[in-house]
Amino acid sequence: MTAEAGSPTKAATEPPEAVVEARQPLGSRLAERVSGGLVRVFLIVVGLFWLVPTIGLLLSSLRTPQDMAASGWWEVFTKPSQLTFQSYEELLENGDITSSLVNTALITVPATVLVVVIGSLAGYAFAWMDFPGRDWWFLAVVGLLVVPVQVALIPIAELFGKIGLFGSIVGVVLFHVGFGLPFAVFLLRNFFAEIPRELLEAARLDGAGELRLFARVVMPLGGPAIASLGIFQFLWVWNDMLVALIFSDSGSQPITVALQTQVRQFGNNVDVLAPGAFISMVVPLAVFFAFQRQFVSGVMAGAVK
Repeated sequence: MTAEAGSPTKAATEPPEAVVEARQPLGSRLAERVSGGLVRVFLIVVGLFWLVPTIGLLLSSLRTPQDMAASGWWEVFTKPSQLTFQSYEELLENGDITSSLVNTALITVPATVLVVVIGSLAGYAFAWMDFPGRDWWFLAVVGLLVVPVQVALIPIAELFGKIGLFGSIVGVVLFHVGFGLPFAVFLLRNFFAEIPRELLEAARLDGAGELRLFARVVMPLGGPAIASLGIFQFLWVWNDMLVALIFSDSGSQPITVALQTQVRQFGNNVDVLAPGAFISMVVPLAVFFAFQRQFVSGVMAGAVK
């Protein structure tokens, strides 16, 4: 039986494959094309090469200074008896290194928490609260993003010296907070601005105030962006050396400065430097992998928006 005149056939109603592919997002089309087995093998190989320095540092930290001076770290694969925890035992007996690890945590954790909390509150205010000069204040915050850290080192060092904060952990934390807030406010304001207005209005109609609205609605929705910001800030502060080298003293120096001091004073004590450098590296890696899912969600959400 033939189709009646004027009635659309199934082939005519279905869109062609080219049109369906064009309607798909660019990210979906790229994901389909690169999801082959060969590409996965290539990415795994690249990832392994990327981890070679970390693996080499770990194996070096598990060898004695005599073995490190005689051969490379890859020899442990043929002589696993070289592996020992002697270097880590000596590291725990080094008071400068252990105290610097504690100082690093005392600097990094407050600097990260303060930037996330203050940046979240300011980002919400710039996104959904009306106050005089809001747009001009936000432009001023964006303008601070282009201020180099090196320009402010000497003026802020003089200011901290006058008020008694130079050489203290508090001074290092305040410097990191001050230079981390512009990026935090800019990032979170743009993310919070994408929240549907109807959702916020419904919460206000239910009697929610601004703080309750921020805590119950905005914070859960902004979790991925906040996690991404926290990871960036943590990695930046933990690995920082320039700011800590200028604003800290012997009693407040973090691990990066302590390792640099050990190299300057005792250039051949690799039995302390190798495990200290590995611990300094592995902590940021652990933080990143612990919040990897939230970080990817935040990046993908920003890309979609």
